[in-house]
Amino acid sequence: MPSKILIVDDEEDIVGLLRDYFEMDEYDVLVARSGSECLKQAEKQPDLILLDINMPEMDGLEVCRKIRDFVACPILFLTARVEDADKIRGLQAGGDDYIVKPFSIDELGARVAAHLRREERHQSKTKTKFAGDLVIDYFARLVYYRNEPVPLARKEFDIIELLSMNAGQVFDKERIYEKLWGWDSPGDSAVVAEHIRRIRAKLAAVCSESYIETVWGVGYKWVG
Repeated sequence: MPSKILIVDDEEDIVGLLRDYFEMDEYDVLVARSGSECLKQAEKQPDLILLDINMPEMDGLEVCRKIRDFVACPILFLTARVEDADKIRGLQAGGDDYIVKPFSIDELGARVAAHLRREERHQSKTKTKFAGDLVIDYFARLVYYRNEPVPLARKEFDIIELLSMNAGQVFDKERIYEKLWGWDSPGDSAVVAEHIRRIRAKLAAVCSESYIETVWGVGYKWVG
């Protein structure tokens, strides 16, 4: 299956050039010409995003921050900005690389291929099997039981990820809340118990194993 690339730029000639180049290399290419269009196209889960920074209405930095909640793929910024401060802002927004215009299209193609190879290597190492045929794919953010996916909300997976990657370690509600919601988020740690209740119900619907154990008076830990 060909890799899927999303090209985001408001300049028609650049979009056309990049689309033709990557389609000739047998990539599956999606395009967007604005930040809002990018948000919609990103829902198709591309394998890599080429994202222009200088776009009207919503620039690439804001777009990157918005999609990082549901997109894990590499994001490569395309921009005419060359200051170190701009590069730092791009990386802090969630970007993985920074390519300055004008660029060599062959160099861009090589960088894209390198990022995709790196992701493939990373993905191959991110599946972990637990007792009772439960598999967690940390890269795809999915949980399977006997090859059937277990439907989880984003924060439910976040909790499973935190606990399972630190199996045996006890986390109290306050620490889980601070790590996953942020210390300055509105609300309180009581929401953690409700999320864990939902996780347990979803797992109990498909298997008899208990993976999240309550350590009374202390918190929760992953077992299995």
